[in-house]
Amino acid sequence: MPPARNLDARLHAFIGGLPSSPADRWLYRLTTAANHGRLWLAIGGLLALRRGGLRRGALRGAGSMAITSALVNAVLKTLFRRGRPVHSGHPDRLLRRSPTSSSFPSGHSASAAAFVTGLAMESLPAGAALAPVGLAVGYSRVHVGVHYPGDVAAGFAVGAGVAAATQHWWRVRPTDPARVRPASTAPALPDGEGLTVAVNPRSGPDDYDPAEDIRRLLPRAQVLETTEETGVDELLGTAARDGARALGVAGGDGSVAAAAAVALEHGLPLAVIPAGTLDHFARDVGLLTPTDAVDAVLAGEAVTVDVAEVNGTPFLNTSSIGAYPEMVRRRDRLAGRLGKWLALTVAAAQVLRTGTPVELDVDGHRLRVWILFVGNCLYTPRGLSPAWRPRLEDGLLDVQYLRADLRFGRTRAVLATLLGVSEHTRCYGKFQARELAVVSRSGPQRVAYDGEMGAPATEFRFGKRPPLTVYCCRSR
Repeated sequence: MPPARNLDARLHAFIGGLPSSPADRWLYRLTTAANHGRLWLAIGGLLALRRGGLRRGALRGAGSMAITSALVNAVLKTLFRRGRPVHSGHPDRLLRRSPTSSSFPSGHSASAAAFVTGLAMESLPAGAALAPVGLAVGYSRVHVGVHYPGDVAAGFAVGAGVAAATQHWWRVRPTDPARVRPASTAPALPDGEGLTVAVNPRSGPDDYDPAEDIRRLLPRAQVLETTEETGVDELLGTAARDGARALGVAGGDGSVAAAAAVALEHGLPLAVIPAGTLDHFARDVGLLTPTDAVDAVLAGEAVTVDVAEVNGTPFLNTSSIGAYPEMVRRRDRLAGRLGKWLALTVAAAQVLRTGTPVELDVDGHRLRVWILFVGNCLYTPRGLSPAWRPRLEDGLLDVQYLRADLRFGRTRAVLATLLGVSEHTRCYGKFQARELAVVSRSGPQRVAYDGEMGAPATEFRFGKRPPLTVYCCRSR
C-alpha cells in the first residue's frame, strides 16, 4: 500500500477507535443536516436577507457549491473509484444507510468548502465564523465512517478552488475606493449649517426615510424633498442662488448626477449621501453610509473627481446607446435571485433576442452594434458588465461596444457573457478616448446616462467637464 494511502487508513482507524462521547450525536446530526447541501442552503437563505456583502457572499457560496457538486459527483467520483472505508469503530456512529458512490473526494466536504470560501470572498468575518462549521462537517464524514481523511482533504481543496475560480466570472469588488484628487475648497459646516440637501424619497428601500436621518445628523442643514413637480435640479438651483455654501443630495445615481450638474454650474462642493438602490458613484468614491458623508461635511474634507458629459449633460458613471439600459434594468431585477453573473446572462439573452442593432459612426468608424457603452473613467472588469473604477481622475472616457455584424452574433454574445470571456471575443470592442463623436445612421436614438434617458438625437458628443468637488474623508 502506498505510504499516503497507508497513512490515510491509519488516521481513519484512529478516529474510528476514539471512545464514545456526547459529540457523537451532534456530529451525526451535523453530517445528515449537510446532505444535499441543505445546511448551507438554509444558512445562505438567512444571509441573503441582508443586503451587501452577506447577500453577495450567500449567492457566491451557493453558486460555488452548485458547480462543485456537479464537478465532484459527475466527474471526479467517476474518475477515482475508491471504495468506502470499512468502519471498525462504534456501531452507534454509523449512518443508517451508507453511501454507495465513490469515496473520493468527499462531496460534503467539497460543498462546505465551496460555500464557506465563496462567503469569505465577499464577507471575511462571516466566512471565518462559518469555517469551524465547515471543518466540522468534513470531520463528521470520517467520524461516522463513510470517508477517509484524505477524501475530506481533497473535497476541501476542490470546493475552495471552485469558489476561488468564480473570480473569472464575478469579480470580488475591492474594498479600497477609487483614486481621486485631494481638494481644499470645501468648507467645514458645523451641524450642516449652510448646506442644502435634496432628498429623493422614491430612491432606495421603501422602509427607509433618508430625510429623517439627515435632519438628525445635520440639524442645521436645510433638507428638502423632491416631488413629481419639483426635482433635484430645481431645489438645489434655488438654494445655490439663495446663497447656500454647499449642496447635498440623497438618492440614486440619477439624482446624484442632477445634483452634480447644479454644483458644477455654481462652483459649489457636493455632499453625496448614499440613499439609492445601487449607489454606484458613492461606492466608487468611498461613501458607503450616510455617516461617511456627514463626517466629511463636518470636517470640511473633500476630493475632486472627473465628470463626463454627453451633448452638454453631465454624468458621473455611464452613458450608453442601444440595448444596454434595458439589459442593466433586467439584470438588476434578476440579480437578487440569480446572482449578478447569471442575471446578466439571462438579461443579455432576453434583450438580444428581440433587440435591433444600430448603425453608428464612432469617431469616423462605421460600426454595427448592439450596445455602445461610454464610462466616466476606466471600468473594470472588462466585458459586458463593468462594475467599478480603480480611478476617478484619469481624464478618460471608457468606450466599449458589442458588435452585431458577425455571424451568429446574438448567440456568440450570450455565450461569451455566460463563460465570462466577452472581452476576449471578436464580438467585443473597446478603446479609451478623451473626446468622442458618435453619429447614428439608424435614425434618432435615445442616450441613457446614470439611469436617466435623454431626448432622441442622431449626433452625440462625449467629453469631460471641469472636476467636481465632493465631500469625502479619505484619511481614515
